[in-house]
Amino acid sequence: MAGPELAAIIANLPATVPFVGPEVIERKTGIKFRARLGANESPFGPSPKVIAAIAEAAPDVWTYGDSENYELKEALARHLGTPMETISIGEGIDGLLGLTCRLYLEPGDKIVTSLGAYPTFNYHVAAQGAERVTVPYDEKDRESLSGLLDTVLGVKPKIVYLANPDNPMGTWWSANEITRFVEAIPDDTLIILDEAYGETAPAGTLPPITLMRPNLLRYRTFSKAYGLAGMRVGYAIGTPQTISGFDRIRNHFGVTKLSQIAATAALADQDYLARTLTSIAAGRDDIASRAKGLGLEPIPSATNFVAIDCGADDTYATMLLNEMQARGIFIRKPAVPGLNRCIRMSVGTPKDIGLACDVLEDVIKGTSS
Repeated sequence: MAGPELAAIIANLPATVPFVGPEVIERKTGIKFRARLGANESPFGPSPKVIAAIAEAAPDVWTYGDSENYELKEALARHLGTPMETISIGEGIDGLLGLTCRLYLEPGDKIVTSLGAYPTFNYHVAAQGAERVTVPYDEKDRESLSGLLDTVLGVKPKIVYLANPDNPMGTWWSANEITRFVEAIPDDTLIILDEAYGETAPAGTLPPITLMRPNLLRYRTFSKAYGLAGMRVGYAIGTPQTISGFDRIRNHFGVTKLSQIAATAALADQDYLARTLTSIAAGRDDIASRAKGLGLEPIPSATNFVAIDCGADDTYATMLLNEMQARGIFIRKPAVPGLNRCIRMSVGTPKDIGLACDVLEDVIKGTSS
C-alpha cells in the first residue's frame, strides 16, 4: 500500500545532507579516524566551568528547557551591549538559517549567494523551492562584495547571503567594507550576515553591534570558539521587529536545558575563551608553516581552519583528501570550480596537526616519487 505523497517541492529533492559527517565516513569505510580535522570543531573543548555546570544540571534533564531561553538571552544582551529583544536563540546557525528561509522564501523567489559558500544555507533554500543565483569568489578567494551587490541590484532577490569570515576559504573583509555593503543593499532584500567565526577574526572584522537595519540579520554560534558544537546553540541579531518573526515558527523547546546552561556558562568565562583563541591562532600558524614547507600555499585565515591551495586542480586536491582519509585523517575540501584546488584543515591539537601534516607529507612524497 502506498503512503501519502511528499510535498511536490520535497519529492524532487535528493535524499542528502550538506555535509557527510566523520562518523558516517567511518561506518562506510571501516577506517577509524586518528585525527578529526574536517568539521571546524574546537579540540580545546569548552571551559571547565561549562563542564561543571553541565554536570550539576544533568539530574534535571527530565524537565524541558526555558522556552524563552531567558537567562542565555539576558547574558548575551549584556555581553553584546544590545537589548534582549534584538536576539533570538536557535539550534545552531544551521537551525536559524532554516527558520529564516521558512520566514522569507516562497517557491520561485530568488536568493543570491557566493558559488561555493556555506552549503547548508543552499540546502534550506532548496527546501523552500527558491532559486539560487551564485557569484564567483574574487581573485583573493574572498566572497566578492562588488559581485554580490551588482547581482542583487540586477536580480532583486528576497535574500542575499554573505559569511564574514568566510567558510570554506577563511578569508574576510573589514567591518567598514561590510558596513558599506549592508548600506548599499535595497531595503526589500534580506541580508544574512553569517558571523560564525567572528571570535577568531582579527579586530576590526565585525561591524559594531549597533549596525541594525530591518533587512539585516547577523548570525553567531557557540559551536566554534566556545567549543560547544555538540550542544547546538546559535543566535541571530537584528532589529526587534525582524527578530520577532522567529517566534512565529521556531521550535520553542528546541534548545535543550543543558545547551542553554552550557552556553551561558561559556559566555561567562571570557578568560578561557581568550586562551582558546590564542591556541587557535597558534594552530593556524602551525598548519600554514607546515603547508609552506611542503610547497603548498596556505590562504590567510581569520577562522579556526586553513584552506590550502594544493597548486594544481580538483583531481589532485581530491586525491590528497582521499589518501589522507584512507590513512585516518579527517579533512574536507571545497567542491566548486575555482575553490576545489584546495583542501581544508581545521585547527586541532598540536599533536593532531603534527600527525595530519606528517601524513600529508607522506602522501605528497608518495605521489611524486
